[in-house]
Amino acid sequence: MIEESPAPDISDALRAEIHAAAVTLARNIRYENAGTVEFIFDQDARTFYFLEMNTRIQVEHPVSEMVTGLDLVQEQLRIARGDALRHSQADVKIRGHAIECRITAEAPAENFRPSPGRIDAWRPPEGPNIRLDTHCYEGYSVPLFYDSMLGKLIVYGSERTEAIERMQRALDRFSISGISNTLPFLRLVIGHPDFAAGKVSTHLLEDLIGQMKSQTVA
Repeated sequence: MIEESPAPDISDALRAEIHAAAVTLARNIRYENAGTVEFIFDQDARTFYFLEMNTRIQVEHPVSEMVTGLDLVQEQLRIARGDALRHSQADVKIRGHAIECRITAEAPAENFRPSPGRIDAWRPPEGPNIRLDTHCYEGYSVPLFYDSMLGKLIVYGSERTEAIERMQRALDRFSISGISNTLPFLRLVIGHPDFAAGKVSTHLLEDLIGQMKSQTVA
């Protein structure tokens, strides 16, 4: 639903350790191409555990692109055609903060019921450091099949607070009508004080879903 980079509440030293573990894994299996190594972080023990590796570009890749300045899809295609990797690990530097919101055709107050249909109005936000990856447009018909994603809204800021504020403004300026969508729910999450403090868990989403349901009934 929401991705960000770099992850809050993780020290630079621990982040470097996670990066090194991912690189070691890929090197030891002689993996060549784009891939995503996932770890679970234990907040109490302050340690991490390997979860899985997806041998492909994933939906959250734009946040990595925004903070590193690398076009990961372009790099993947270059490697696939046999070109040498143009960057060493030491070349990859993280600058600033990026947040991505997945906008889907679902009704959050109804347990995220799919909402196919015709998009009557599609008015996305525009401006510096705002990126929208989408296939949608006004008049587009969201089908019954496949993924319910309408687009990925990504913003960049010099630091996390700026990125959160920019995302809040971008979500407020985003208008979709004709189908139910997750924009209202995303505004609740991004504007919640626990999200701002980096205290994010599945319980937060459950609480906000309950809040939205109660507002709908009222």
